[in-house]
Amino acid sequence: MPDYPRPPFDAQPQAVPGEQKAMNPYPDCGEQSYQGHGRLQGKVALITGADSGIGRAVAIAFAREGADVAIAYLDEHDDAKETARWVETAGRQCLLLPGDLAQKAQCQAIVAKTVEQFGRIDVLVNNAAFQMSHERFEDIPDEEWVRTFDINITALFRICQAAVPHMPKGGSIINTSSVNSDMPKPTLLPYATTKAAIANFSAGLAQLLGERGIRVNSVAPGPIWTPLIPTTLPDEAVRSFGEETPLGRPGQPVELAPVYVLLASDEASYISGGRYAVTGGKPIL
Repeated sequence: MPDYPRPPFDAQPQAVPGEQKAMNPYPDCGEQSYQGHGRLQGKVALITGADSGIGRAVAIAFAREGADVAIAYLDEHDDAKETARWVETAGRQCLLLPGDLAQKAQCQAIVAKTVEQFGRIDVLVNNAAFQMSHERFEDIPDEEWVRTFDINITALFRICQAAVPHMPKGGSIINTSSVNSDMPKPTLLPYATTKAAIANFSAGLAQLLGERGIRVNSVAPGPIWTPLIPTTLPDEAVRSFGEETPLGRPGQPVELAPVYVLLASDEASYISGGRYAVTGGKPIL
């Protein structure tokens, strides 16, 4: 097992949505370590939130497994270009799709542009997320509650609805939930609520799409070291991030990638409707 960083970490506040290049330690997205084995050869994947963090790790892994990749992100252009560089270094095509997924038109546009470029979507990964931390319930702004739902769950619904007509039999939808889906952190109330909705949505959609041969699953990460952490959590929470897990540290984005690869691959042809934990030992039962 690699000797990944353990807390305490330095406080490193950034403005939302944050940049991976400014983080210390720098997250491991598999740039130097992930090795592909052709498990997604010739597939087309659309991944949201793929400029950094988990999304970047999934994009790199998918490319090294043989997939062309479309990357949707907000406005973190430098991070997104770095992800695209790794995808293209793996010999695959990469399509960059900047824009705000809180807008219905953007959700539809990323699907349309991916299909225009590649002809179809074999794998859809809904990974983009927004969160903010609040100690008091009364301090959650109404507009922040709405934006959290717009990005985390409403966009997911809209993207799935737009993408499904362009997904062939054998297609795979993978939605990023969270350990917060059944162990909600109270200071992340809006985020945790949407993550539970994602797990439920995924299980229900799997049943609706089964007859079409399209599988739907969700992945539930525990504490993962991504730009979401220094941009949205208090300094003290950043310093101790991940220490409460049985493994005593946060996960690195690359440690999520193999689960997404499996669920995207034809090897998972009978895996649908499930939620898969990558939590450093925190149980999801």
